[in-house]
Amino acid sequence: MVTERSAAARQSRLLPAAFVADLVAQIPFPDPGGANADGLLAYGGDLEPERLLSAYAQGIFPWYEAPPILWYSPDPRALLFPEDLVINRSLAKNLRRGRFGITMDTDFRGVIEACARAPRPGQSGTWINAEMIEGYCALHELGFAHSVEARWEGELVGGIYGLSLGAAFFGESMFSRRSDASKVALVALIRRMEAWGFRFLDCQAHTPHTERLGAVLRSRDEFLVRLGEALEAPTRCGTWFPVEGEAGDVG
Repeated sequence: MVTERSAAARQSRLLPAAFVADLVAQIPFPDPGGANADGLLAYGGDLEPERLLSAYAQGIFPWYEAPPILWYSPDPRALLFPEDLVINRSLAKNLRRGRFGITMDTDFRGVIEACARAPRPGQSGTWINAEMIEGYCALHELGFAHSVEARWEGELVGGIYGLSLGAAFFGESMFSRRSDASKVALVALIRRMEAWGFRFLDCQAHTPHTERLGAVLRSRDEFLVRLGEALEAPTRCGTWFPVEGEAGDVG
C-alpha cells in the first residue's frame, strides 16, 4: 500500500523493483495488445495512486476530458532517449546565458495547473481536468511525480511534470510563458535523468514539438520490452533536485 509521508520524510530514497511488481500483480490491466487503433484499451476505475502507478508500469496512462476515465496504450510510442536530445542554436544560447533559474519539486501544483491552462494548437480544451490534477498531486506528495520549474526573476514561467518508476520517466505535459522556458526545464530534467542512468523519457504520442526535441517512434512491443528493463532498476522516490550547475536565481 502507498502511504502519504510528511514533508520531512520526503527525501529521496530507493524503492526496490519488487515494489512495482507487487503493484502490477495487485492491480492488473488488460493486455496492451488489445488496444484499438487509437490506443484506447480500457475505461472506468479511478485515479488513486496505486492504480496510476500500476497503469504506468504496464505501459498505460489515463487520457480523457470527462468521465469515464479512459486508459490508453498507443502504438507506436514516442520516446526521448537522453543521449538523443536535440538542442538548437537558440536553446543553446539561452542555456549558456543562464536566463532562467531552475528548481525541481518546489511547485508541482503550480506547474500542472499552468499546463492545464496552456492553450494547445488545434484543441479547444485540455485533458488535465480537476480530477487529474488531484491524482497527480497525490502522486507528487508520495514522491513519485515530479516537476521541473523554470523561473524568471523568481516567477514561474515554464515547466514540465511527469512521474518516475525505475529508470523510466513518463512525461505528461509542459508549458511556457517565455521563449524556451519549458525547453530549459526539459534539458534540466534530461540532465537529472542522465546523472541517474535513466533509460528514456516517455513522450507517449508523437507531436512535431517532441520530434524536434529528438523523440523517436518505437513500436508498442519494443516500448514494453524497454519499459520492463527500466523497471528492473529501483525507483527514486522523494524530492528531486537539479544536478549541480542547473539551479539558480536569474533575472
